[in-house]
Amino acid sequence: MIRVLLADDQTLVRAGFRVLLERADDIEVVGEAADGDEAIALAREHRPDVVLMDVRMPGTDGLAATRAVLADERLAATRVVVLTTFDDDEYVFGALHAGASGFLLKDIDPDGLRQAVRTVMAGDALLSPRVTRRLISAFVGRTGRTPVEPERLGTLTVREREVVALVAEGLTNQDIADRLAMRPMTAKTHVNRAMTKLGARDRAHLVVIAYRSGLAGLPRTE
Repeated sequence: MIRVLLADDQTLVRAGFRVLLERADDIEVVGEAADGDEAIALAREHRPDVVLMDVRMPGTDGLAATRAVLADERLAATRVVVLTTFDDDEYVFGALHAGASGFLLKDIDPDGLRQAVRTVMAGDALLSPRVTRRLISAFVGRTGRTPVEPERLGTLTVREREVVALVAEGLTNQDIADRLAMRPMTAKTHVNRAMTKLGARDRAHLVVIAYRSGLAGLPRTE
């Protein structure tokens, strides 16, 4: 059972998400928060697997709450997905910079919402190739290339470097497997090993490391 915490200042939005999520046999909503401070408190109380976090909330906003949740060592296993009605680079950038594992617009369809929760629970990032290219262009443009420790980069095998570059393009494990003629489980193993060696908390963080360290080139614009 995937345990989910909802954080949104609109009661009807929370109620709607609860109904949609709990139609799935493998998802349970363990709490609802109306603002960022309540989201932090409930996350510490319930220790959910996934937090669906609205960006704009009174008081402590969703991005600040995301940073607080992910900075808490007791919540090391919790993943945060940021929700917003705004398809804006600024929010996408802020969500990933805060440590979120994904970014979704609130107009997502019911099946997409449930699958998003499962995707994050499986350790994947909710970043499409289109969003990834926009996001990383903005991220690298603002922060510059700040390499991770050379000794960490040196621990990667040639294949792991290749896989990391493909993750940075927004490819899924299945896509990587198809590209490199390997099993999806083998691709996942390479991704997980690279994350461990580079100290990445999830795939979204691995994407950032890839571009900031030079493991992947700047994304092409569409």
